[in-house]
Amino acid sequence: MAGPEQGWSGVGGALAARLAKLDLHRPRDLLLHLPLRYEDETRLTPIAALRPGFPAQIEGEVASCEVVQQPRRQLVARVRDASGMLAARWLHFYPSQQKQLAVGRRVRLFGEVRGGFFGDEMVHPRVRVVAADEGLPEALTPVYPTTAGVGQATLRKLVERALHSEAQDELLPSSWRARLDLPGFAAALHDLHHPPPDADPVALERREHPAWRRIKFEELLVQQLSLRRAYLARRARAAPPLPRCGTLAAALLAALPFRLTAAQARSVVDIAADLAAPHPMQRLLQGDVGSGKTLVAALAMLQAAENGWQAAMMAPTEILAEQHWKKLAAWLAPLGLEVAWLSGSRRKREREAELARLARGEVLLAVGTHALIEDPVSLPRLALAVVDEQHRFGVRQRLALREKGGSGADPALRPHLLMMSATPIPRTLAMTHYADLDVSVLDELPPGRTPIRTRLVSEARRDEVVARLRAACAGGRQAYWVCPLIEDSEALQLQTAQETFDALAAALPELRVGLVHGRLKADAKSATMAAFAAGAVDVLVATTVIEVGVDVPNASLMVIEHAERFGLAQLHQLRGRVGRGAAESECILIFARPLSDAGRARLKVIYEHTDGFVIAREDLRIRGPGEFVGARQSGVPLLRYADLEADAALIEPARELAEHLLSHEPALAQALMTRWLGGREALLRA
Repeated sequence: MAGPEQGWSGVGGALAARLAKLDLHRPRDLLLHLPLRYEDETRLTPIAALRPGFPAQIEGEVASCEVVQQPRRQLVARVRDASGMLAARWLHFYPSQQKQLAVGRRVRLFGEVRGGFFGDEMVHPRVRVVAADEGLPEALTPVYPTTAGVGQATLRKLVERALHSEAQDELLPSSWRARLDLPGFAAALHDLHHPPPDADPVALERREHPAWRRIKFEELLVQQLSLRRAYLARRARAAPPLPRCGTLAAALLAALPFRLTAAQARSVVDIAADLAAPHPMQRLLQGDVGSGKTLVAALAMLQAAENGWQAAMMAPTEILAEQHWKKLAAWLAPLGLEVAWLSGSRRKREREAELARLARGEVLLAVGTHALIEDPVSLPRLALAVVDEQHRFGVRQRLALREKGGSGADPALRPHLLMMSATPIPRTLAMTHYADLDVSVLDELPPGRTPIRTRLVSEARRDEVVARLRAACAGGRQAYWVCPLIEDSEALQLQTAQETFDALAAALPELRVGLVHGRLKADAKSATMAAFAAGAVDVLVATTVIEVGVDVPNASLMVIEHAERFGLAQLHQLRGRVGRGAAESECILIFARPLSDAGRARLKVIYEHTDGFVIAREDLRIRGPGEFVGARQSGVPLLRYADLEADAALIEPARELAEHLLSHEPALAQALMTRWLGGREALLRA
């Protein structure tokens, strides 16, 4: 890949640096730098036929051109053709433009017409001086995505040069082109960079033209190829095989007061089979809030322990990690298994003792926050890494936990990886962005869970919410009151939480009100959470630290302030903190006006739906895949042109063809990836 400092053929260093911002690093990249929209310069419109609000092109003679000072300094020209006169104005201009518009010159103006004080006018139209008999372009004029310092004329010239000099090989097998009715690659590029005047402008703008379909299919194919290659490379590595013995698992299940759901049982079988294989598992366990992911993970960790290997679970927050630790310790202590607890807040002596026992392999199971991946932690026999709420960790952090394995055993062995997420992933997203993972889905809730009623309440009716809170607690129930998410200001978030705590404690003197937030010392936070779990606190005021992992069956009311500031996944997670017992539960979303369109859309979705998979699909529609996955975190190439909703029908054939090419035509697969990714395939390794 050319470095921006030295430039590339016909492009100097400074321009190359600007092009790099558009992800254009070599002439070949320009072929796939496709237009955002088009302008029709293939026809002329008589001035008398112009319609306000529509872009058009006129040709005429400059009748006058002058700089006027009122109401502000501007350049005003009048151009006439046989049908009438049109004013053109420039609020920002150079002396060269005034010279270009000398009286008597023949010019073409392209721009949007609007009604002005002195009749129809164009503001800042594009100008070209022409000869009297000069022909019109034969194709629509492309308008490309650009960046500061790179004009449309420069991009058009560079793209034109690339279209003439760069290979546009046909890399799709003809049988697949025929099956999907796709045009050839060179023809598709020509139609997109130079659409003929009779091309359907609406189909081009909406990316529904056959040429767009070809490009989008190839992009999805390349993404599948990249991810499948990562998947196959992983399967070629070695991991400790952990055959299923099942004695400990059977003992744990016999001791529990409930049975596995069918979805849990299916997932346990799939995970057990993966762990028994000699290559690293990389499985995503996704399930709605309360679907029982922790138990499935516990059974997987037991499989490692039964084989004499270590397993570690990492969670994003101290509250969630501690919750997992307490739950696992309670389940596994009767089986004679200890679970180490690693968090940044533990006393130094306790922590060092725990670390030493893990390093000697005396303790096989560990739970912790990102403290698990810090340097002093040694897990010499790590065979299974479980990462909860995996989207909350960056790629590097997930890999760091994996790399804790192998130091004491065979260094070539990689631990198995089980990632868990309570943010359900829509099928189209799983098929594209998670194609390098095996996915298990917990799509049913354990019996006995009661549906949660959701209410939307305006900020002006806060008193009614406080009265509802009083009534719920008077009936022996408990409640959460979550304070708003305040971007980039932890201090403001804490202040709001403290103010809310003070206000509720004053308004409800008969109730015991507790407060937890991110700045509290771990001991104080744990004590408050334990008091709430034990029923010694009626109302828990909290920032979003309670988003995941808090399990108090007696809590039946969740109040979320400024709900419009939260994402759908967060709202769904928070709502899932109630409805965990037999009592009817309620979630009240307090919102402030005015609502943004996105805020209104999110509140409508959370009000109308309780199914996490439906919510995730709507979230994807509102936010788009880049936002949903977290581009910085995923390491996955985001799609530039394909749309997961509109182009869902192309995903399955892209998967099929990727499998075929990797098995039977690897040279074609490599050529496709080089065309689209250049040297960027390293992004996909995590």
